[in-house]
Amino acid sequence: MSSTSAPTAAPTPPPADPVPHLEASPGKVVVVKFGGHAMVDEALQRSFAQDVVTLLRAGVHPVVVHGGGPRISSLLARLDLEVRFTAGLRVTTPEVLDVVRMVLAGQVQREIVGLINAHGPLAVGLTGEDAHTLTAVRRPAWVDGDPVDIGLVGEVVRVDPRLILALLSRGRVPVVSPLARGTGGEVYNVNADLAAAALAGALGAERLIVLTDVAGLHADWPAGGEVIERLTAAELDALLPGLTGGMAPKMEGCLRAVRAGVRAARVIDGRVPGAVLREGFRDRGGAGTTVFPDRADDPGEDADRPGGRRRSQGPAQHP
Repeated sequence: MSSTSAPTAAPTPPPADPVPHLEASPGKVVVVKFGGHAMVDEALQRSFAQDVVTLLRAGVHPVVVHGGGPRISSLLARLDLEVRFTAGLRVTTPEVLDVVRMVLAGQVQREIVGLINAHGPLAVGLTGEDAHTLTAVRRPAWVDGDPVDIGLVGEVVRVDPRLILALLSRGRVPVVSPLARGTGGEVYNVNADLAAAALAGALGAERLIVLTDVAGLHADWPAGGEVIERLTAAELDALLPGLTGGMAPKMEGCLRAVRAGVRAARVIDGRVPGAVLREGFRDRGGAGTTVFPDRADDPGEDADRPGGRRRSQGPAQHP
């Protein structure tokens, strides 16, 4: 989906150092899903906020979508409420949803906004409920081809990007909690990876960057093996049924994003300081897995290797 119109950021000073691999991204929207260990490590939190501010000052329009799984699970355990996942998605009863909303919108979002705003009045927090940004219907999990009820978990069916585009046009950084409204006024917990993918498609984003706790998608997931460096959408589609745990919605989100018009979706290791800048904008090399649309002009492929997937050859050599 094409962007409505490229938002014009408010004037900001240039970064002290050039940002690597950003040649094609100034003026473009980039959606970053912030999750994993980076969310509970204070040094990594500050590093992430600095990366976001650097992107903004380089002329990129970042949109942050955050998770909060470990914090939610911790509070549920303290309240003696069951913590349960099915096919990588949290089983969400009405009581669990109350905790999810409290943690996401009342704690995690506010902390991220505060860290970014330590660099100036830049970030604005919202949830998908605000201005009907995300509308969802109830979705099941799928286990061995069968639907399993997981409660108040939503599938995004409509995105209204106008509020986010308005914030971007004023040089702000939207920080979005993955909650959505239902058509009947109900509220749904939406997996953050899938919420980020839906927003990326609706905003006409140049790129989706997903931070996680591994170096990328391993060839023999979950056993290990080499990290797959590049995948086409069709190749990923074939792999999805074999993926388990939290990697399943991450890669499903990447697939949805590129099929919605996003140029590339990249999964990187958020445990590395400065990961967004170091690894998020690569099309080849480095550490991570990049998913491209099915098209002849795939920028990640060699001219003599149309369509083939490639695997990284080891740890990233950071610039």
